[in-house]
Amino acid sequence: MSENTENITTQRTSTKRRMARRLEAAGWGLFFVWVGASLLMDLSWGVGLIGVAAIILFGQVARRSFGLRLEFFWVVVGVLFLLGGVWEYHSIDVELLPILMILGGGALMLSLFRRGSRTDWREWCRCAPSRGAERWRCCSWPVED
Repeated sequence: MSENTENITTQRTSTKRRMARRLEAAGWGLFFVWVGASLLMDLSWGVGLIGVAAIILFGQVARRSFGLRLEFFWVVVGVLFLLGGVWEYHSIDVELLPILMILGGGALMLSLFRRGSRTDWREWCRCAPSRGAERWRCCSWPVED
């Protein structure tokens, strides 16, 4: 019985990998067709970036609809392309890159206060006592040598 279950699991994993590869190939194909067409038609950078964002985000929607795991990195990249395309299309005078860097740095700083970040700090202190409890007296857990 367990051998049959393992075969079914292996087949599902194989099917998902195949589907992920096909979606990836389709996404890259659409990307190159879109970039070529937008350069040929002399579209603005804003329209080109919005098209790239649409390809990336619809690719993630397709992954989700086929039961594949959503790739958070590509969702963020798609949103950034969309933001940059809208920014460029509407010719906003404020520079986008400094704003994105400030937001990214703020998000990293706020991630320190996440629930799981405390265990990360404990592990960091345990791995290198010279960086942890010996220097920072706030680390109250024992440090192993």
